[in-house]
Amino acid sequence: ANPAVMSARLGAKTALISMVGEDSFGKEYKEDLIKNKIDVSHVGTTSKAATGVAPIFVNDSGENSIVVVKGANDYLTKECVESAKYLIQNSKILLCNLEIDPKATLHALKMAKSFNIRSLFNMAPATTGLEDYFQYCDILVVNESEAEIITGMQVPGVQEAKTAAKSILQKGCQVVIVTLGENGAAVMSKADDEAVHIPTPKVQAMDTTGAGDAFCGSLAVFLSTKPELGLQESVYRANRIAGITVLSPGTQTSYPHWKDLPPELFGEERLLKLE
Repeated sequence: ANPAVMSARLGAKTALISMVGEDSFGKEYKEDLIKNKIDVSHVGTTSKAATGVAPIFVNDSGENSIVVVKGANDYLTKECVESAKYLIQNSKILLCNLEIDPKATLHALKMAKSFNIRSLFNMAPATTGLEDYFQYCDILVVNESEAEIITGMQVPGVQEAKTAAKSILQKGCQVVIVTLGENGAAVMSKADDEAVHIPTPKVQAMDTTGAGDAFCGSLAVFLSTKPELGLQESVYRANRIAGITVLSPGTQTSYPHWKDLPPELFGEERLLKLE
């Protein structure tokens, strides 16, 4: 839901394929999604589990730990995804993660591939044994710890993130983005010889919760609505927006609307200055 809300607040026509429980959380969540102008026609309801929740713990430096109770998320099936075939087929980009049944995610990625729809796969929470997924996603987004799980190598900084991106790219996806928080991101595509470091302005973080989701939601918007920007510029702008979200507490409560953001983020002039 977080990336969907971020995308919608940036003005993109957004739909969510998901599952909630028959409880107050589920009812309120659907109402909130509708308020954010998100198409909820494929947000189903199940009586088999409660709506998924994720209690968040934030330390004094703004770093967070999250306990995920997936609940109804696990009841989003391949059949649910199949029922949204028309929606996926008529999209510009599909954004997936692993907070649902992984088989449903894989089915969605395969569908997007068959329709020649670009896919952005945020492999979070990352786990091993997902080798089949890489060949079906166009753009893979992971953070440092997720990159470590996938590659088995430590990713303490920019140089290691570049090496990890190169290693992950060989698994079959077209683009790899390793997000690095205050250090920006490492980006590599099939057309590149080496990964490129995309820096981001430093900010004083209050709460980093949801910044990765804000990045993915923003990136999906830039790639689908402003393709002329290119990958690296889109990553830079998405990181700028993610950096703004960490200045306020909460997840969706910290997500800005496009009208509250600097106009330059939606302009034609290139903002990224690489050394």
